[in-house]
Amino acid sequence: MIQRERLAKDFDAMAQLSAPGEGINRLAFTDADWKGRQYIIDRMTDAGLTVERDDFGNVLGYKVGKNPDLPVVMVGSHTDSVPNGGNYDGVVGVLSAIEAVRSMTDDGFEHDHTIAVVDFMCEESSRFGAATLGSKAMRGELTLQDLHRLVDKQGISLYDALKGRNLNADAIEHMEYKRPVKSFTEIHIEQGKVLEHEAKTIGIVTGIAAPERFYVTIRGNADHSGATPMNLRHDALCGASKIILGIEEIASMQEEPPVVGTVGVVEVVPGAMNVIPGAVKLGVDIRSISKVARDSVVTLIKEFIDVMAEKRGLSYTIEPIAQDHPVVMNPAMIREIEEAVQSVGVDYMTMPSGAGHDAMHWADVVPTGMIFIPCREGISHNPAEFADMDDIVTGAKILDTVLRKLSLESTKLN
Repeated sequence: MIQRERLAKDFDAMAQLSAPGEGINRLAFTDADWKGRQYIIDRMTDAGLTVERDDFGNVLGYKVGKNPDLPVVMVGSHTDSVPNGGNYDGVVGVLSAIEAVRSMTDDGFEHDHTIAVVDFMCEESSRFGAATLGSKAMRGELTLQDLHRLVDKQGISLYDALKGRNLNADAIEHMEYKRPVKSFTEIHIEQGKVLEHEAKTIGIVTGIAAPERFYVTIRGNADHSGATPMNLRHDALCGASKIILGIEEIASMQEEPPVVGTVGVVEVVPGAMNVIPGAVKLGVDIRSISKVARDSVVTLIKEFIDVMAEKRGLSYTIEPIAQDHPVVMNPAMIREIEEAVQSVGVDYMTMPSGAGHDAMHWADVVPTGMIFIPCREGISHNPAEFADMDDIVTGAKILDTVLRKLSLESTKLN
């Protein structure tokens, strides 16, 4: 049985494991992240799980089934955060999975398949510009070149961050998870307003949008702000501003299937009030549930950048960061989740996910399902992020029901 007080205690404890600053600050591989992950390891151990940490830092806790040779039933999410984030993004998935396992143990539930609870490393893109890196490592999708290419704002590469935690970065191309997997399930806050608006307790995810991310560096001339007439300027920031508004307009034009475009990074050089900006670096995120629609918008944006740069006498370079693929959830998994929701007796709806998740890296290879619970006013990646404990408990009950069914050899996903 899911125990509300036990879950609430875990959320309260995780809220304390943060670097200084507003909200939650557990950027990947930092001391705060490591303390949070140690708390998860301790709770897994207390729950009787056999705990392992792979060479990328992913934490896996195994509840061994009656037939350990069967494929594992995998469940999990992440506990790293964005800067000034909230205490629910990702954490709901990891703590609910641990609580579901504790519930099974409390009830003496016997299962055939081993259940693997995962706390994925570095799901957020905040530090290295690329998201879901722990999942990508487990899927064998990262190269040694990637580890050196991805660098944070302090100039620390992902390779060095792994080495700094005594992890085996040089083995990255041999890190693919070797055990067969029967299914993957993730529960997460919605990070949007749909469930709250529709007064639904649960969302059953049908597909996950995925981002294409790239940096655009616009270069002009850094001249004296007082001595350079307006008609002789090559202002990189003015050009970048036009590009930012162009990205907003182009993405808005694509209505069905929708595409969203965001410029979330703007770095201005030299950044002085009396110097015309000579260079600006933009971090661009374009995503959609449709790869075709997303690719079309990206093409239009790059054409717009070229036209705008030529018009204003600027040069530019584009540096790719990541190009993930949108995925659909497995119909059999959707059915299993729907049956579990109906057994609990709450209102639900099916819906796509606009945010990317670890689940999208498993969907192409194993039956994958995802459950959403509401978050207040749709706020996420923000200190005001909040999920009601009633909804968390309901979600954990549904997850518990789903995992019990999936962990039986008699449950077939075809």
